[in-house]
Amino acid sequence: MMPTAIADPFDRDSEPFVEVDPTRRYGRYNELLGCGAVKKVYRAFDQEEGIEVAWNQVKLRKFCKDPTIIDRLFSEVRLLKTLRNNNIIALYNVWTDDEDNTLNFITEVCTSGNLREYRKKHRHVSTKALKKWSKQILMGLDYLHTHEPCIIHRDLNCSNVLINGNIGQVKIGDLGLAAIVGKSHSAHSLLGTPEFMAPELYEENYTELVDIYSFGMCLLEMVTLEIPYIECKNVAHIYKKVTSGVRPESMNKVKDPEVKAFIEKCLAQPRARPSASDLLNDPFFDEIDDDENDFQADQ
Repeated sequence: MMPTAIADPFDRDSEPFVEVDPTRRYGRYNELLGCGAVKKVYRAFDQEEGIEVAWNQVKLRKFCKDPTIIDRLFSEVRLLKTLRNNNIIALYNVWTDDEDNTLNFITEVCTSGNLREYRKKHRHVSTKALKKWSKQILMGLDYLHTHEPCIIHRDLNCSNVLINGNIGQVKIGDLGLAAIVGKSHSAHSLLGTPEFMAPELYEENYTELVDIYSFGMCLLEMVTLEIPYIECKNVAHIYKKVTSGVRPESMNKVKDPEVKAFIEKCLAQPRARPSASDLLNDPFFDEIDDDENDFQADQ
């Protein structure tokens, strides 16, 4: 349904849109919320619902000139539009701009930004709070991995986990580059953030368990406030350590033996690595309320 009124971009009393989507429902502001290797995220507004949203823009030329690759990317994002889970960022609309050669998609926005910046801002966080965040991430992963078809995120890291800090709710974002793998549960393209990539991902033959490895690195960062392998000077150095099974130096900063053991489970070799469902049933979460809709932070 079209909105009954469109904001006039030249109205002096309103913030101007620099771009609107083809339906003219969503307007993009010039304020950048985040920026990655292939994507920029802008603050935007849904005129029909009267809510702020995020406008994600991917430069397709940075991928490949092969139209089949672009078609597959577009079809995958359209599938992601059907996902509905409390711990997955909702995707509302998607379209391509042939003139600018971009893929654009509208997602919900979280009030407190990403978990990496939020954790830096709030340095005094209890282990229980970290477990609450971790459990929600795993609930989101379990939803993706048990979905038909199976979905692998492939680029899970603390900058791609968003948070509504007022209620302690976390959501997995940046699903635009996820892989839809279906019954085979196997993918072959090399994508991700090197510090968070599982060894088998570098070998370009992997399953959804690469997300569990990345989750383990996320938890390590949440605990230590340090990006894994920060001691490495370049990607080649990270690759050498990861494929050799050498843990990040920040593992030595994890003083709680229970937390350290749980992280190690997530970083195990693929055959020994538990699923998201297995981890949700781990005694690690025994003290955390099972009600997935209870996001109220402890006072």
